[in-house]
Amino acid sequence: MSEQPAPAARQQLNPAAADAVRAYAARTRAGADRFAAALEDIAANGLPAPEDCTPWEDLREAHLARLAAQRPAVA
Repeated sequence: MSEQPAPAARQQLNPAAADAVRAYAARTRAGADRFAAALEDIAANGLPAPEDCTPWEDLREAHLARLAAQRPAVA
């Protein structure tokens, strides 16, 4: 039988880093839950009427405006 090397020991995170990873996991899980709920709604009720939807260009511009507001302007 061939011997496989023992797995390397895991490096423990400091408490602040562990909390940050848990917070990221929670945000990711919440986003996935919202996406799944939207897909379930479409499966149950069909696609919404186009006049009830926001054009993607408007969504893109709003998102870019939010990102620009988060970054300080460079002189």
